[in-house]
Amino acid sequence: MTTPAELLARPLVLPCGQVLPNRLAKAALSEAMGTAAGAPSPALNTLFARWAAGGAGLVITGNVMVDRRQQGEPGNVVLEDERHLAAFQAWAAVKGQGRLWMQLNHPGRQAPRIVAPEPIAPSAVPLEPTSVFAPPRAMTEAEIDDVVLRFAEAARVAQLAGFDGVQIHGAHGYLVSQFLSPRTNLRTDAWGGTPAKRRRFALAVVEAVRAATGPRFALGIKLNSADFQRGGIEEEETLDLLAALEAAGVDLMEISGGTYERPVMMGAQRASTREREAYFLDFAERARTAVRTPLMLTGGFRTALGMGAALESGAVDVIGLGRPLAIEPDLPARLLNGAEGVERTRDVAQGWGRFGGFLEIAWHAQQLQRMGRGLDPDPDRAMWVAAAVSLLDNGFSLMSPRRGG
Repeated sequence: MTTPAELLARPLVLPCGQVLPNRLAKAALSEAMGTAAGAPSPALNTLFARWAAGGAGLVITGNVMVDRRQQGEPGNVVLEDERHLAAFQAWAAVKGQGRLWMQLNHPGRQAPRIVAPEPIAPSAVPLEPTSVFAPPRAMTEAEIDDVVLRFAEAARVAQLAGFDGVQIHGAHGYLVSQFLSPRTNLRTDAWGGTPAKRRRFALAVVEAVRAATGPRFALGIKLNSADFQRGGIEEEETLDLLAALEAAGVDLMEISGGTYERPVMMGAQRASTREREAYFLDFAERARTAVRTPLMLTGGFRTALGMGAALESGAVDVIGLGRPLAIEPDLPARLLNGAEGVERTRDVAQGWGRFGGFLEIAWHAQQLQRMGRGLDPDPDRAMWVAAAVSLLDNGFSLMSPRRGG
């Protein structure tokens, strides 16, 4: 009988030919640890060196923005051109035995006023609360073309810097997700109005990135299974999107879900989710019937048995771990050595009501900052301390969950 550790240790060959040495991935978490100029900081190098030594076959960075005028939060790393190439090379150099991918993103309307007072989006659909997020302006055709080229240029420089691949962030209500959703894309031109037109932007970004980097550079995308909002993208449309992305040559599709307005991964799990651990495993099983491209599933995994079962079912090819690695950075290595699962993760936001999920994000973000300073995580850190620090650093952060991933 194959053990969970043996299943997790199996290499995976991606369609581009790149080999992941095992089936565990550090999923994207928004670090917000860039310099004032938008370059990677030495603290980021320290943090990612810790994760690189942790045993994951794939490590994915958090939000790297493709336009310094449109950022998702203060402290985002920005990659527009080669001006900070040496800093990006230093970041890429920390990778260990696994692969290191850069997550590329544009926030669209999910850009707080403090960093983007004039956000752009597919359509002028505001994001609540407008005290935090300025109402967006609908993009012109020229601006759409410009953003597509920005993704491609960022990917080209990431490859030049030594990263093994990029992941396009098309989930959690950011710009690519906004184009996909009929709730936020009200256009009636070539970029909206039908499912095929709504997915045109995502496909344009994928095709431009592939053209800029070549067939051997790994290209992934993170997508919502659904928005879980009335009028948002539904699962059937997402399945058609997956098939189109497979035809476009994507190497790895990560399944997630929700938006800032409906953060489904921050809150109580349904009984079925607790039993099977993963939030979106049911959708991954449906997706497997539509595509053969490797699928990565992130959110909810806590035991080696649950991870092994998901892999053994054939629905999932890569297990993504996010917040657990904020306090157990060596968890992948322990799982590969036979550990039963997560040991130190706990419900730090219990009793904090509707803001509990947002505060939990802040609590985990502060663990990343500790590791960036060369310290160990502090799982005993009180929730009220995390809340106070977040308010002092960025008062809006209580309303703007730093998912990045």
